[in-house]
Amino acid sequence: MLVTGGAGFIGANFVRLVEKQWPKCQVTVIDKLTYAGNRDNLAGTQTAFVHGDITDAALVDSLVAQTDVIVHFAAESHNDNSLHDPSPFITTNIMGTYVLLEAARKHSVYLHHVSTDEVFGDLEIGAPTTFTETTAYAPSSPYSASKASSDHLVRAWARSFGLQVTVSNCSNNYGPYQHIEKFIPRQITNILDGRTPKLYGTGEQVRDWIHVDDHNLAVLEILAHGEFGETYNIGADQQDINNREVIELICELMGIPGQYEHVADRPGHDQRYAMDASKLREQLGWQPQYTNLRDGLKQTIAWYTEHTAWWKTAKDDVESTYAAKGQ
Repeated sequence: MLVTGGAGFIGANFVRLVEKQWPKCQVTVIDKLTYAGNRDNLAGTQTAFVHGDITDAALVDSLVAQTDVIVHFAAESHNDNSLHDPSPFITTNIMGTYVLLEAARKHSVYLHHVSTDEVFGDLEIGAPTTFTETTAYAPSSPYSASKASSDHLVRAWARSFGLQVTVSNCSNNYGPYQHIEKFIPRQITNILDGRTPKLYGTGEQVRDWIHVDDHNLAVLEILAHGEFGETYNIGADQQDINNREVIELICELMGIPGQYEHVADRPGHDQRYAMDASKLREQLGWQPQYTNLRDGLKQTIAWYTEHTAWWKTAKDDVESTYAAKGQ
């Protein structure tokens, strides 16, 4: 198995899960080790590691030639960063996916493409609608537009060239090893670092939060039992929790109830995401382990509390960047 972006948040957790669930599987990770990738995320694993860029066609070709399956996590993924400079998102998410598809086509290798619910745009708060696998794409940011583009490439290579592919679109992840620029770990580490947690705007935005382990267990089910050419939505059915309630729950669990401040909202901030994962549940039998956000947050808070050295050195730089934007 070749895992792209395997030193990042979701990818590193996936590699650890593969070693636990499929111990005979030989895993190779390719990762560019940008700011969001961390070699230490794979400490203690048996994974072969390649420091490289998925846009490097010769390197990718040499790795795919020795591979049975590609699991494609590698992506630039932070909305705020895409608003500041879209170019890395176009390069990695679109051109990188193209390079992988061409290598997979050349060597007849199955590729699973990991995508996001953000390709669908957003939903009205309070509406009964959810995203299904057939929802029309309406991306809002350079990041989500680049992921939508990569999804289209994967499906086009399947139809035009008969490439064996599957696609998954997942809701917002949280859990260990997530970069502290992201909403949940930012608030947890703010509290641990003696800073005030920050809520963007009014905090009315709704996300379908899913623990990273549940996401990755779904990917394993797709790899083992999914049908080629199919797309599967992944979500934990936690669709009525807004960002204000999330930060209040974090504050409560960490012993400072209600002690957060409002900061400037993100430009073009999507209002609501909600995934219909019934196809995944009914066809492949997947069920999330963390059905209660409180339980998942407890586990996540404990991890960041126990791994201060993992995030501490980056904290000042992250907060300085946000402060410059009034956030």
